[in-house]
Amino acid sequence: MVRHRLPKGVHCVRRRVKGGVKYHFYAWRSGPKFWEDVIPHPVSPEFFQAFAACTVPQKSSANLIDGLVTDFLSSDAMPPKARSREDVELWIKRFQVEFGEDPIAMFEEPSSRAELNSWRKRWIHSPKQYDMAGTHVVKLLNWAVSEGRLKEHHCKLLKKLYVANRSEIVWTPADIKAFNMVAPQWVQRILTLGCETGLRVSDLVEVRKDHFEDTSSGKRLRFKTGKRGRIAYIPVTDGLGTLLEATPNDQETLLVSQLGHPLTPRWASNQITKWRREAKVPPWDDGREKTLADTRGTAATRLLNADLSLRQIATLMGWSARYASQVIEIYARVSPDESDEVRRKLEWAKQQENMQ
Repeated sequence: MVRHRLPKGVHCVRRRVKGGVKYHFYAWRSGPKFWEDVIPHPVSPEFFQAFAACTVPQKSSANLIDGLVTDFLSSDAMPPKARSREDVELWIKRFQVEFGEDPIAMFEEPSSRAELNSWRKRWIHSPKQYDMAGTHVVKLLNWAVSEGRLKEHHCKLLKKLYVANRSEIVWTPADIKAFNMVAPQWVQRILTLGCETGLRVSDLVEVRKDHFEDTSSGKRLRFKTGKRGRIAYIPVTDGLGTLLEATPNDQETLLVSQLGHPLTPRWASNQITKWRREAKVPPWDDGREKTLADTRGTAATRLLNADLSLRQIATLMGWSARYASQVIEIYARVSPDESDEVRRKLEWAKQQENMQ
C-alpha cells in the first residue's frame, strides 16, 4: 500500500468516535482546522484545495486602505469643528469606497499618483470639488507617513483647478439697504456682524457678548479665530455697537435663529443666500452671486474708517497689506457714497505703510 505524505506543516490528530476513528487536520500545530476524514492520508483534490485556501496569506485590515481610513477618522488628526469634520469624512469615505480593499503600500509606488488623479476626475466638472478630493486624501496619506504606516507617498502638490479669488466681490451700501428691506431682523444681524467685523462665517456664529471688552477709547471685540487660532482685536464700530446694544441680556451669542437657537455656519450662510435672492441683490459683474463670506471687503473698509492701519487690517483679515488696500480700493470704486472719504483715508494709510 502506497503511503502518501501530508503537505508540509499539516498537523493530524486521531480521535476515537462512535463506530471507529476520525482524523482532524490542522494547517499547522495550533492552527485552524481545515479537514476531517476517516483515513490518515487523504489524497482527494478537495483536501489539498482546502489546505491551500487555509494557508493563503490573509490580508490584514490594518494594512489596507479600509483600516487606514478607520484609524484616521478616529484619530486626533481630525479637525475639532463639526463642519470641518463632516467635510473630511465625506471625502475620505468616498476615497475608501474606491480604494478600501487595496493595500496601503500601493501609495508608495509612483504610479499611484495617476490612479488618484484618475479617481478625482469624477469631479472635474466642479474645480472646487476636484481640489477638495485631492486635498483630503493627501491629508490622510501625510498622516499615514507620520504614523509609520507608509514610508512615503507620491501624491504631494497635486494640481489644483479652483481659484478662490473673490476679493473684488463686495457688498455695497445699496446692496445692504436692499437686503435689509426684506430680510427678517435676525437675518439682518448676520449680515451686519459680517460687514462690521470681517470674521469668517465659522467665527461669526461663535461671537458672544463676553468677547467684548472696554478700552480707553471705547470697546473692542477680543476673539480667538478658529482657523489660525490667533487673537483678533476688532474695534467696535458704530454699526457693531448698535448691534451689541440691541442684543437681549439673556442672549449669549450675538447671532441666533428666529426661535433663539444658536446658528451653525452653514445655516447662517444659507439664510444670507435665501434673503439675498428675495431682495434681488444684483450679482457681481461676472455673474457671481454675493455670499456671507464676501462681507470681508466691506469690513476692511469699516476698519479703515475706524482709523486702523493697513497692517492692522491685514493682520485681522489674514491678508497682506497690499491685498487689503486693493480690496478697499475696489469697495471705494463701487460705493460712490463713500468713495471720496474712503479714498482719502486709503491714500493716507498707504503713505503711512510706506514710511514704516
